Formats: sequence, structure tokens, C-alpha cells
Amino acid sequence: MAPSSYQPPTRGDKGGSATRSQTAESNLSHTQTTVAKLLEGKGDAVFSVRPNDTIHSVVDILRDKHIGAVVVTDQNGTLQGILSERDIVRRMADTPGQTLPQAVEDLMTREVQSCAPEDRLMDVLKTMTEGRFRHMPVLSDGHLRGVITIGDVVHFRLKELEYEALRMKQMIVG
Repeated sequence: MAPSSYQPPTRGDKGGSATRSQTAESNLSHTQTTVAKLLEGKGDAVFSVRPNDTIHSVVDILRDKHIGAVVVTDQNGTLQGILSERDIVRRMADTPGQTLPQAVEDLMTREVQSCAPEDRLMDVLKTMTEGRFRHMPVLSDGHLRGVITIGDVVHFRLKELEYEALRMKQMIVG
């Protein structure tokens, strides 16, 4: 038995015109979203420190700015490394009471994985998940353009899903 809302086609219906509620583009749009699109909404503010700064100064920045990592740059702004809360906590466990006066260059990660503004967010998320890190600098032509976090990517994707759900509701309701 057909649902009561079902209406069989009649002679006046346009048989040749079909509508598509979904297309490959709409179903795959989230896989094409780029880092640049995320940075548009987030902004390009980057908090950086120098290699000879102390861990104590970094801890103050992390606390005051409510961030989880800082990039380490030289005097020209060239990326030298990254230092995260996790790096600091690990060192504190190894050198209790002696960590804060240490230099950033002694703790920072020197081989930093970065991404470009044109990289797809899904690829960046995969890299971050597989590498088990949460912060990634964005570089373009060797210049630091921003830093994205795994939280930024997840939040951005959730907003996309909310928007997609709203579009579907509007399509259904009319």
C-alpha cells in the first residue's frame, strides 16, 4: 500500500523535467574545502616566539592567549619549529622544577609538518590524525600565513554539516 502522501503522476505532470536534490558536487563539497576557506573565518593571527626565549615566557603566552601551541620563528619570521603544551608537559615530567628557565630551542619540534592554503581540509585532518599532533602551520611561498588546529578543522566541518542539514530541511519543507 502506498503512503497517503503519494500522488501518482498525472497527464499534466512534466515527465521530461527531473529535479535532482543531490549532486556529486553537493555530496562531495566538504571534501573540496580548503585551508584558505577555514582561515577566512578564523583569521591569520599567529603567536610566535624566538628560539632563545624561555619556556616560562611561552607558558605565559599560552595561558594569556588561550592557545595550545606557538610557532618558533627567527628574526625574519621564518618558521624554525613549533612548541606545544604537550611538549612542555613531557619536559616537566623529565626535569621537574627545572623546565621553565630552559630555552624554547631545547624543547621545540624542529621538523614541523605544515600545509598550504590550497590544501584540502580532509587531507590536513588525516595528516594531523595519523601524525598525532593538533597544530599545523600554514605556509605559502615560504611565509607563515596562519596556524590551524584539529579543533578548528572539526569545528569548521560541524558548521558545514549544520548548514547542509538546514538546506535539506528547507528542501523538504519547501
